[in-house]
Amino acid sequence: MENIKVLIYVESRYKVNRKKIKFAVSQVLEEQEVKSPVEVSIAIVGDRKMTLLNKKYRDKDGTTNVLSFPLGEGEETHLPAGVVRLGDIVISYPMVIKEASRDEVLVDEKVDELVRHSMHHLLGLHHE
Repeated sequence: MENIKVLIYVESRYKVNRKKIKFAVSQVLEEQEVKSPVEVSIAIVGDRKMTLLNKKYRDKDGTTNVLSFPLGEGEETHLPAGVVRLGDIVISYPMVIKEASRDEVLVDEKVDELVRHSMHHLLGLHHE
């Protein structure tokens, strides 16, 4: 989908498949029938940065695998016309490596899973 802008920031020492990340974002938007142009940013960071974010925004100590920062918390998923900024996704690369190893999946698969999960949060779809 050409109306999807995915801004990806990766701390230099981490290797991720940017095309796969963009594809995961576009698939979730397609599944949820989001038609309007959207923008989402995704950051791949280390545990030090993730620990700071987790403390600041969730008041929790330690790192976590992913944080989602929706820009329209609680709004419906059918977005108005014009480019809609959905929000930010921050993923801890060290946690991805640990979880991929634990779950016996590729690192790219774990990143894909976390991106999809977080996209649902940005769209206001929460798990039970």
